[in-house]
Amino acid sequence: MNAMHAILAATAMCAAPFVAGASDADPHASVPADLRQAAADFDRAQLHSDATELQRLLADDYVLYNSSGKVENKADFIRDYAGMKLQPFTVEDETIRVFGDAAVLAGVATLGGTDIASGEAFSVRLRFADVWRKRDGRWQVAFTQATRAASP
Repeated sequence: MNAMHAILAATAMCAAPFVAGASDADPHASVPADLRQAAADFDRAQLHSDATELQRLLADDYVLYNSSGKVENKADFIRDYAGMKLQPFTVEDETIRVFGDAAVLAGVATLGGTDIASGEAFSVRLRFADVWRKRDGRWQVAFTQATRAASP
């Protein structure tokens, strides 16, 4: 995988930074604790290229529309993450909407990393939206849309 492919793969992420610290004064305080935990686990799995965790946290019918317009499935996503090493990322302009057993977690992620095969570094800003659904008592990401975001 080259650095450009790594950038395009690094699109579904960053939910935990804006749900992990929810408090009573926080507008995101209504986010269910189990969704907060799943989002944190998802971010950690992406940072550490943890295929086992990604397998658990992505729905079997997961679909990603990445920032190049390519459509990927669960297997593609997991394979892509195995080929890169991400650096810790930041999220801004976050939005959370919970609709019972479904939720949208969105924002602008600034991330970078290294393509393992080529050693090439990459950096990108992406506007993303992750659609989560709760099925059989657990939250999973069902869909992600990512678009390149303009520099601030």
